[in-house]
Amino acid sequence: MRVAVIGAGLAGSEAAVILADAGIQVDLFECKPLHKSPAHKMDSFAELVCSNSLKAERIESAAGLLKWEMEQLGSVTVDAAKQCKVAAGGALAVDRYRFSEIITARIKENKNITIIPRLISEIPQGYDKVIIASGPLTCGDLPDAIKDLCGNEYLSFFDAAAPIVTAESVDMTKAFAASRYGKGDDDYINCPFNKAEYEAFHEALVSAERAEVHGVDKEIKVYEGCMPIEILASRGLDAARFGPMKPVGLVNPNTGHRPWAAVQLRKENEQGSMYNLVGFQTNLKFGEQQRVFSMIPGLENAEFVRYGVMHRNTFINSPLLLNADFSMRKNPDIYFAGQISGVEGYMESAASGIIAARSIISKSKGQTPIDFPDFTMLGALSGFISDETVKNFQPMGANFGILPPLDEKIRDKKQRYLCLANRSVEWFQKNVKR
Repeated sequence: MRVAVIGAGLAGSEAAVILADAGIQVDLFECKPLHKSPAHKMDSFAELVCSNSLKAERIESAAGLLKWEMEQLGSVTVDAAKQCKVAAGGALAVDRYRFSEIITARIKENKNITIIPRLISEIPQGYDKVIIASGPLTCGDLPDAIKDLCGNEYLSFFDAAAPIVTAESVDMTKAFAASRYGKGDDDYINCPFNKAEYEAFHEALVSAERAEVHGVDKEIKVYEGCMPIEILASRGLDAARFGPMKPVGLVNPNTGHRPWAAVQLRKENEQGSMYNLVGFQTNLKFGEQQRVFSMIPGLENAEFVRYGVMHRNTFINSPLLLNADFSMRKNPDIYFAGQISGVEGYMESAASGIIAARSIISKSKGQTPIDFPDFTMLGALSGFISDETVKNFQPMGANFGILPPLDEKIRDKKQRYLCLANRSVEWFQKNVKR
């Protein structure tokens, strides 16, 4: 059997390695380094273009449960993340360069994977199976080929990345290191605002000049999970203060009080030489980012090593097109995986690549692919993207809201989440062998 995988992002990388480790020959088509989108900077595979956080680690969280389930299936990305994690409180954040290097090396070392550096313009022919994992930034003529394949219009939204500053340029006489409620080892740098500072910053933020987004409709659909900070702030004076700038769980050691608002900075690499502004995805012009974000206490003289950018994300109307194993209903030898399939998030994208690859492996052996129950996070996500009753489809990330409720009603949220997670863990332990 020979499988074509289009795209060496998180989903494509997961799929390629899992297939190859099972003895299946894989041709991995990747346009880098020949071509890069505006959001991509590295030549290597599995590049994290937005945040370096893979969200919560604890299993009683939706993100943590998803990663645990993926690990039981031999996830490449979870393994790499654990090798290059950086301190981030209860989150699994990584050194994005090492993360990409580890996965790239694993792909290049696998004798069953042939890397083909090419900008694909059409669906490859002559393969037993094809996995389209070209990502939310699918470019060139491939979008038209996919549109012809799917027979319906694309849906699209816009995603935004946060700026990154050097650690040494942060004024620690104004900022302070701490995690919310003391969780973690002071993993975040916190930039505190008083009321006057916050209101001045808010005024500058909502009036700042935004970059023009070319080739799109005037009305931009922005995914709520990656809302640009200036758009969020425009919803009201306190919108950002109850969002990424919330001060809860923090005490400014310089005043002994909770700040009026706060911006948190999270490590970008193991050395702690770079930090990103948590929740500050933005589409402001670069000069405006320098001007406005320098109003943040502690960042007056910040050195920006990367400004925030806004880019187009594209996804198909999966409920009308895909089965739960991410294969097409009308073309079962063709699979979609990653954000183009309608899952939202780094690990969710990688997970879809795992499901597609394991489905192909099972079918190659004449076996029925694993049917992940809807009370597992993998089952809930794959069930949602393949649910024909879903109307006005929008991307979905891991969350406990898409899992069926417990038989017993539990008021305490932490205990309820733990029980939801244990339900999945018990099933995996009984039914899945690595």
